[in-house]
Amino acid sequence: MLLTGFQGYGGRDDNPSAQVVEALAGTRIAGQTVTGEVLPVTNHDLQSRIESLIAQHKPTLLVCLGLAPGENMIRIERLAANYSRFEIPDNAGDRVDGAICEEGPAAYESTLPVSTICEGLVAAGIPARVSATAGTFLCNAIMYHALHYCAVQNLSCRAGFIHLPYLPSQVSDIIRTASSGGGIELHQRADLASMALADQIEAIRRAIELMLPA
Repeated sequence: MLLTGFQGYGGRDDNPSAQVVEALAGTRIAGQTVTGEVLPVTNHDLQSRIESLIAQHKPTLLVCLGLAPGENMIRIERLAANYSRFEIPDNAGDRVDGAICEEGPAAYESTLPVSTICEGLVAAGIPARVSATAGTFLCNAIMYHALHYCAVQNLSCRAGFIHLPYLPSQVSDIIRTASSGGGIELHQRADLASMALADQIEAIRRAIELMLPA
């Protein structure tokens, strides 16, 4: 199976998705070895990178991970929309506003068992929810590209996207910056939720386990 994450972006040095991928890469879950890849936060080569990884590794399961600032639990995405609107530039300085694929359908539904993943994580004591949209940044774009490629190539690979919260250290940085700057009261911030890295790693490990045959 193939697990992808993203590098830091938007002035953030860390990205929990990269750390989770690095922690699980090379491990075996339900009899399968996890292949991990951390991708740059650049739109111009995103499609070619994810298509090349799928073609190279031929996974039967592809799980893409990314950061959702302010999210307070594991968020399993149901839909990838054929639309990008970057509120901030990617790491190459590009901002996009338009269709991801001019000839593609309006949206793709995740081929992962999103409800089963969510229910399994909650049963294990890990906060999780199903989300209807992966947003309009690169998280949505990579999910769309992956599902579109699998559909066009008629691959049996199941694919989808899971969003992760901030790490506690990232929220600590936000608190320090907000406190020293004095520009906004902390209780007005909506992005202070976090989850320990060990819990995020366990959540994705369990999610993969739920998706693979026993």
